[in-house]
Amino acid sequence: MDNRELISNNMDIQPQLIKGCIDRDRKAEYELYKLTYSYLMSICIRYTRNEDKAKEVLNMGFLKIITNLDKYKPEVPFKAWIRKVMINTLINEYKKEKIHYSNVQYVEDYHETDKYASINDAITKIDAEQIYSFIAQLPPASRQVFNLYFVDGFKHKEIAELLDITEGTSKWHLNSAREKLKELLKKNELHEINMIYHE
Repeated sequence: MDNRELISNNMDIQPQLIKGCIDRDRKAEYELYKLTYSYLMSICIRYTRNEDKAKEVLNMGFLKIITNLDKYKPEVPFKAWIRKVMINTLINEYKKEKIHYSNVQYVEDYHETDKYASINDAITKIDAEQIYSFIAQLPPASRQVFNLYFVDGFKHKEIAELLDITEGTSKWHLNSAREKLKELLKKNELHEINMIYHE
C-alpha cells in the first residue's frame, strides 16, 4: 500500500488502515505508527524535557490509540482524536510522576493582566525549534499549563480539571511560564546582538 493512499495532508487516515489496526494486523499498525510518528512526537517533545522521555510516552500513547481505535468515530478528524489521546497520556504520565506536587504553587485568586502581550508577540517572531527549546526549560508544572493553554487551546477550567489544580493556580503557572519565556527571549536577543557585534 502506498502511503499517499493512506493519509492526506490533514491526516485523513483511510478506513481500511483503521480496520486493519482494529483487526490487530501488525503491518497496518506499523503503517499507522509511521504515518503518525512525526505528529505525535511533536506533541510529546513539547510536554517532556528530553527526547527519550518523549519517545517513551509516545509509545504509551500509540498503544492507547491502537487499543481504542474501535471507539474512534469517523466524523471526528483523526488528527484531533489522536492528539487528544496523546495529550491525555502525557497528562496521566505527568500525574504519575508526581512532579507537580513539588512544583505546583497553589494560588486561589490569581488574575491575569495584559502585561504579557509583548511576550506573545515575541514568541510569534522566533522559529518553532527555538520555542520548543525555551518551553523545555520551563519548570514541569508551568510547562504543562503553558502547553495546554497556549499551544493546545485548553481553557483554564479544563486545565484545572486535567491537572487537579485550581483555575487560579493554572493562571499563575501560565503567567509564570510567560515571565520565564520573556527572560529567555531577552537572553536570546542579547546573545544574537553580541553575535552580530563579534562577527
